[in-house]
Amino acid sequence: MNLIDTHAHIYSTKFDTDLDAVIEEIRNNGVEKIYMPNVDVSTIDRMLECEKRYPGICIPMMGLHPCDVKEDFLSQLEEMKRWLDKRPFAAVGEIGLDLYWDKTYFEQQKEALRIQIAWAKEKELPIVLHCRESMDETIEIVREEHDGKLKGIFHCFTGNLVQANQIIEMGFLLGIGGVSTYKNGGLDQVLPHIAIENLVLETDAPYLAPVPFRGKRNTPAYLPYIAERVGDLLELSKEEVALKTKQNALRLFKEFSYEL
Repeated sequence: MNLIDTHAHIYSTKFDTDLDAVIEEIRNNGVEKIYMPNVDVSTIDRMLECEKRYPGICIPMMGLHPCDVKEDFLSQLEEMKRWLDKRPFAAVGEIGLDLYWDKTYFEQQKEALRIQIAWAKEKELPIVLHCRESMDETIEIVREEHDGKLKGIFHCFTGNLVQANQIIEMGFLLGIGGVSTYKNGGLDQVLPHIAIENLVLETDAPYLAPVPFRGKRNTPAYLPYIAERVGDLLELSKEEVALKTKQNALRLFKEFSYEL
């Protein structure tokens, strides 16, 4: 299979002791590319070092994760904008809203999201959205900011069919990960009604490992398990799921490439 993981924190400290072995396993399992979402200013160097070690495989995005929007978010955004102006990135991400953890800075999260969407429109880049416990709120802001050309991924989609259709109508893709393999994940009620053209695959490694690895460190090497589950739900072979979702990802990211 030729798979693309559209969302993995492969630069995480969770991989510090065995990253070379993990990358080898990823390649052996048919994963060609890993798109890396940034988190905050402190993760930029680690992410770019990972890109340098594995060129053409580990591909960076640039953005401020909503859980890291604090009092200093504007200064963090300034640093990220400098990076976006300095060199290519595949997307603006991981950005969005989070009402699961700390709601203290929710208004600032919304401001940060709008600022980063503006960057994406300016640079004609896709956005990769975090929307935990905030699906409707994220859809509302994206709809308000949409200029007809804005595209991206609702990462770790766990919403209902109404929300899925709203996202698809805006021209966005659904990022499907390990939750699709969970008994009570809910996606078995949604994905059979969604065309494969609207989906991409992701792991969100090191988090949200699919069954049978649930509770363990996740890795892009487990992406075939997600492809197989999506295939079961859509009545497609895992090879067809791999091919179609790869095409969807490359179309979105415009076969991102450059000289280091």
